[in-house]
Amino acid sequence: MAGNSRRHGAIRKPGTKKGAVVGSGGQRRRGLEGKGPTPPAEARPGHIKNKRAAAAAKNNKPAPNVAGRSRKRGADQDTAETVFGRNPVVECLRAGVPATALHVAQATNADERVAEAVRLAADRGIAILEVPKVELDRMANGALHQGLGLSVPPYEYAHPDELLEIAQDSDRPPLIVALDGVTDPRNLGAVIRSATAFGAHGVLLPQRRSAGVTAVAWRTSAGTAARIPVARATNLTRTLREYATAGLMLAGLDADGQVSVDEFNLAADPLVVVVGSEGRGLSRLVRETCDVTVSIPMTGPAESLNASVAAGVLLAEVARRRRHVRGH
Repeated sequence: MAGNSRRHGAIRKPGTKKGAVVGSGGQRRRGLEGKGPTPPAEARPGHIKNKRAAAAAKNNKPAPNVAGRSRKRGADQDTAETVFGRNPVVECLRAGVPATALHVAQATNADERVAEAVRLAADRGIAILEVPKVELDRMANGALHQGLGLSVPPYEYAHPDELLEIAQDSDRPPLIVALDGVTDPRNLGAVIRSATAFGAHGVLLPQRRSAGVTAVAWRTSAGTAARIPVARATNLTRTLREYATAGLMLAGLDADGQVSVDEFNLAADPLVVVVGSEGRGLSRLVRETCDVTVSIPMTGPAESLNASVAAGVLLAEVARRRRHVRGH
């Protein structure tokens, strides 16, 4: 009966460590308990993905992207890139784009561009690798390479605080250029070139929804990306407010600006010039954060200017007014 400890097998025999022999003793119930979620394939010993991940870690390389899966959309991951084609490669080398290796296909019909690429790479100490054409075909993944490929490492961005420190430590009033959603790397390169030419201390980009300093931006900047720091902000609006707290005025370029560039009287002050995207201009939050919005009057039939051209116009005016102030 229940609770009868004299029932055969219900009590432990003297001198033995063995438990009860009648009933499961709760072992069957514990055996039915869940063991937690199934670990990912990469963490399961014996699985093919586990072997690939182990091999990649041994070679200090990222695990291969299996079954054609792409990275998460919108993830900001800076990776090395390879520029293909004779003209693009030569232009990058002429512009001083940082590179780690020049790949030249074996048995390539050499012309003056191939010779110049090899010479420029050798002069800069860039490794020159002669590879089979099929290897370059694989690297280009169907793109036209013309026997040349240039490996370009990821750009090393500064921190937004570094731009502010550089500007404040300068013997000139701080001048920073911020881009709000400029997605064309050619526009970015052109803005970097104008910012360098007109004495800016740095260029600020949002971390997301913005062009980065790729080989195309490097090439368009004509090498000036090596002469001016470029920083990324996790939150552009918050960083601009921090700059404002530090004493910088925020001037946004806008087609319907509050003042014309001819009436802009803040050029000699510590300044951040904010440039909007190619299509929609300044975002609402950034526009509301700016102390003033500036328009560029036009006399021709064009309705608007390219973002990089507009930035160049305002930066040239800022530089002109600062020269005038220093002259007095």
